[in-house]
Amino acid sequence: MKKPKELKVKPIKNGTVIDHITANKSLNVLKILGLPSDESKVTLAMNVQSAHMEKKDIVKIENRELASSEVDQIALIAPKATINIIRDYEIVGKGKVRLLNEIKSLLNCPNPNCISNTIEPVTGKFYVITKEPVILRCYYCERLMEEGEIESQF
Repeated sequence: MKKPKELKVKPIKNGTVIDHITANKSLNVLKILGLPSDESKVTLAMNVQSAHMEKKDIVKIENRELASSEVDQIALIAPKATINIIRDYEIVGKGKVRLLNEIKSLLNCPNPNCISNTIEPVTGKFYVITKEPVILRCYYCERLMEEGEIESQF
């Protein structure tokens, strides 16, 4: 009986690995990060088996470390994600994304009548009602925003 060939993903020398992304959400993560681009090498694994989750996605980005605002955005769509910073093939930093209790300036309220959507100089502000699933409430008009509406903004 023939044994199937095993494909291995090449490790990255420097960059970021985003692990434990909710299954099928990695394309949204790429959109948040403005990837793919001509300058970056990205490895993407979707719906892979996980010991901690039933299935997960993984994104490896060579030669790029994430800004805190990017990590905050990722937390909105993948609240269980972990961020690993790689330097010279070694993990030098590891942490989980944190969904803040208050989200400022990252999203727009879906209510067209909300003051944050007028010509007034008001930026979006939301309170986190639940973290799983992620449900936000607008600070100004109190409209609830759920996962699909959040993802559509990225």
